[in-house]
Parts: sequence; structure tokens; C-alpha cells
Amino acid sequence: MKPDNTPNTLGLLGVSEPEEQLYRALLRDREDTGGHDPAVVTRVLELGIAVRTPAGGLRPLSPKRTVERLIEHQVGQFQDELQESVRSAGVVEHLSTTGASADASGPDGPAVQQIEGLEAVRSAIDEVTFFARTENLTTNPVGVLTPESIEISRPIDLRILRRGVRMRTLMASACLQDETTLVYLRELVARGAEIRISPHPIERMIICDRAVALTPIDPQNTARGALLTREPGLVSTVVSLFERMWAASQELPEEALPSLTEVERQILQTLYLVDKDETGARQLNMALRTYRKYVARLMARLDADNRFQAALRARERGWI
Repeated sequence: MKPDNTPNTLGLLGVSEPEEQLYRALLRDREDTGGHDPAVVTRVLELGIAVRTPAGGLRPLSPKRTVERLIEHQVGQFQDELQESVRSAGVVEHLSTTGASADASGPDGPAVQQIEGLEAVRSAIDEVTFFARTENLTTNPVGVLTPESIEISRPIDLRILRRGVRMRTLMASACLQDETTLVYLRELVARGAEIRISPHPIERMIICDRAVALTPIDPQNTARGALLTREPGLVSTVVSLFERMWAASQELPEEALPSLTEVERQILQTLYLVDKDETGARQLNMALRTYRKYVARLMARLDADNRFQAALRARERGWI
């Protein structure tokens, strides 16, 4: 690939000039001809701005999705660096020594504390996970996550995983019947989390670094609040209970391949390889209107905003 004089537009998003040149070349040609610097190819794939084609070549993400992906990457990286700087400098600890406003959920809080109200509990969870360095253990006795709870949990969970903290989550078996929950759990597994399903009733708890534990005041009404404990004997007891429940649980099942017809598989292949519906319909010797009906149904099944995203998700899930 010959260098050109195009400015490094994506430089502010962490993309080097050679990486951007490769991406632009893929956008222009849409067909990978090979001959690229292997290090540049590896980096472009790591950034997620291009993907491997079924034939082993490269295909770029759309410019809009590329910019979104790069912004997400930069924000996550900056957040991790800033949080590490805050921890290293002991900012929270210094502020917590000021007067009566000391943060009881910080690393030097009381041995046992009662936290009342859902919002206060969420704040405590955010605080204790902020300080987690090695391990985060959680359970969910209900098993079903609402879109709202996922929205609240995602930034906390991803922050933990980005820092390399080991995350183990135990879910009630009801999650296996809820597609929204399963999609999120598999997203976490793809990012390094360990998730198991319990066929037995489980107790609700959150444990960080085996040093602090959160359990509900009333297991039947978690909105009442939680008990936060740092007392070593109590934390050790909660950890032992978690380990017994974990040992009696099962791995999260892998995603089953969908029951696609051969025509649907062929259409997904064309979405991955061609740019226009007209081209895909012609390749399959199908009326354009019929082709588009299939595409609309497949996009809905994949929860995709556009055809290219549907093709990528189908590929990532092993559907094609």
C-alpha cells in the first residue's frame, strides 16, 4: 500500500497515519488486496475499525461506526488512566479525612455499616467496586436484568473488567429464559467475565477483594438497603458461602446457532460481502422486494440498526 498525502484525520482518536491509510484504502477499494504491514493490520483489527472477511481478507466498518468505536475506546482508556491516577494519589482517602463528610464506603470505612435506600446502596456499590483491585464476586438471585438495570451496571462492570479485575457472577436460572439478560451476560463473558448459572436458590451478595461485602438487610425487599461489612470474620463467611454456591453451579451455555434457513444464511453472506441490496438480490436470483423483506427480518433478529451491522453481528455470532 503506497502512502498518500491525506491528513491524519483520525489521529486525535488514537489512529496512526499508516493505520488510517490502510483504513482509507479499504474504504476506497472495499476489497482487500493484501500486502499490508502485519503490525498495522493487527492494530486496525484491535481498534475494531476493520474485520476479517470469510476469505481471510479485511473489510472496513462504516465511517460512522468507526468513529463511534474509536471514541468509545479513547474514553474508556482515559477513564482507566484517570481512575488509576486518582487511586495512586489517594485522592478519595485524603478527602475522606475532612470533617464529618468522610465516605463510609471508602477503604477505611467502619467495620459494619447499614446503608438504607436503593440510591444509597447503588452509590456504595459504585464506591466499593471503584477500589477493587483483584476480584469482584456477585450474585443475582432473580436472574433477570431489566434494560434499566443493565444501563446502570454496564459502566461499572466494564470499568472493573478493563482494569483486569477478575469478575465472577452467579445468576439464577431464570436468566436462561430472558434474551435481554443473556445478550448482556455473553457480552461480559466476551470481555473476560466468568459467569455461572445456579439451579438452586442463591443469596444476594457483592464481595470485593475478599475484604468488603455487601448483603441485603432484607433479602425479600432489597430496596430497604444493605449491610456493608469489612470485618474479616464476616467477610470470610460470606466468601465461603459464595464459593459453595459457585461450586454447585453450571457454566453459562454457549449461544446456540439460530434455526436459519439456507436462504437466510445466503442473504447474511451477501450482506457481509456486497454493498447494495440490488447486487445481493441479483446474486441470489431473487426479487429485490423479497430480498429486502428477508433483510428486514434478519436485522430485527440481530437487533441491528443497519445492514452492515447485521452482517457483522451475524459473523461475530458464528451464524455465517
